[in-house]
Amino acid sequence: MVVQKNLETIKQDIKEACQNSNRNPDDVEIIAVTKYVSLERAIEALDVGINHLGENRLEGFLHKYEEIGPRATWHFIGTLQSRKVKDIIDHIDYVHSLDRSSLAKEINKRANKQVPCFVQVNVSGEESKHGIQPEDVQAFVEKMKNYENIQIVGLMTMALHVDDEEVLRGCFQMLRELKETIQNQGYSHAPCQYLSMGMSNDYRIAVEEGATHIRVGSKLVGREIEE
Repeated sequence: MVVQKNLETIKQDIKEACQNSNRNPDDVEIIAVTKYVSLERAIEALDVGINHLGENRLEGFLHKYEEIGPRATWHFIGTLQSRKVKDIIDHIDYVHSLDRSSLAKEINKRANKQVPCFVQVNVSGEESKHGIQPEDVQAFVEKMKNYENIQIVGLMTMALHVDDEEVLRGCFQMLRELKETIQNQGYSHAPCQYLSMGMSNDYRIAVEEGATHIRVGSKLVGREIEE
């Protein structure tokens, strides 16, 4: 099976990265990003023991959710338009892309339960990327106390798509430091214990720098669908 072989490689990478950083591999959750693969490939991922699936489009998520349902833990990892919140929020287990007050307001309004959310932070400074600027994160998190259906469980980022290891480490280190700053505040609405960072090209470095959730697509489940 394609996914089984890839998973073994990724788990070994995580083990080595954790050894390098004195971490426990059990503290790293693998999210299979299934946005570019078929329903059948997503089910294959579940069959080999991957419990966490990540989607970034409403239509793709709903198609897979109809067949898989709560068998998976669902992560919405893409930009979430406020007008689409009502269609997914009670099916999603985690939102990784909370990046504005208007979205928080809509989630709070539409959700029937408290939703674990990662605040998306633009640590790379790229204008093409979504996310809150690092200097604005703490004020944004503090504001989230006004939304009883939102819990800030961590921070998320996408690093620069470069081969320079030091640049990548700098991005991940910045997010980790922000997370620790917020975590140390002791907010009841924002325990902020998790770091969602690292994808197929950089997850090893992300793990060494403290990632608790890595979002792996092509290197784990492949790519079958073109957009």
